[in-house]
Amino acid sequence: MIKTRRVIYFIAATMAATIGLLHATLTVAADVDLGKALYAPCVACHGADGAGIAAMNGPALAGQDGAYLERQLHNFKSGVRGNDERDTLGKQMQGMAALLADEAAVANVVAYIGSLPSVTTSDTIEHDQRNGEVQYNASCGACHGPAGKGNSTMNAPRLAGLDEAYLRRQYSNFADGVRGSHEEDRLGRQMQMMATMLSTEKDVTDVIGYLLSQ
Repeated sequence: MIKTRRVIYFIAATMAATIGLLHATLTVAADVDLGKALYAPCVACHGADGAGIAAMNGPALAGQDGAYLERQLHNFKSGVRGNDERDTLGKQMQGMAALLADEAAVANVVAYIGSLPSVTTSDTIEHDQRNGEVQYNASCGACHGPAGKGNSTMNAPRLAGLDEAYLRRQYSNFADGVRGSHEEDRLGRQMQMMATMLSTEKDVTDVIGYLLSQ
């Protein structure tokens, strides 16, 4: 079982690195000032400082990898993300992403978010810190980086600084096929596979607790 998990993990990591190299040179000139204006509708859920508002189901955006944010906004705009009928919050974000008229608008708002200071979370939950660290490093760390800081070369977003509800919801969405099932979502399908790596609910909780502590 352990050998099989390692093989799956290696294949997934290799896929991520390959896709990352293909997209590494795709950049768009951006205007932070225009992005600030475009960010105005996002404040209600994600906060003026991009720290997220858990009560509005809005994750933190400040400090997140810019390429990841661009990819997700394009995924929402194109229907790649939020296509599952069970993903009501994803469908809500499809409508918000549609407010960004084109690729330049996406790049501008992401540039503004990138100008905001990184955030941490004050969330804490009861968990086994040691098990969370071990499970994270064994199943998640190679892509998402040490302490969940993210790894752009692996197309892996920052996890540290996100709230408990969002982390738990997205892991569950991947595991249940709510997210990542669209045929064009290659990285999402990879994460569906990786969402089988934590074998118990306790391990999931311990990993989330560990990430909240970073």
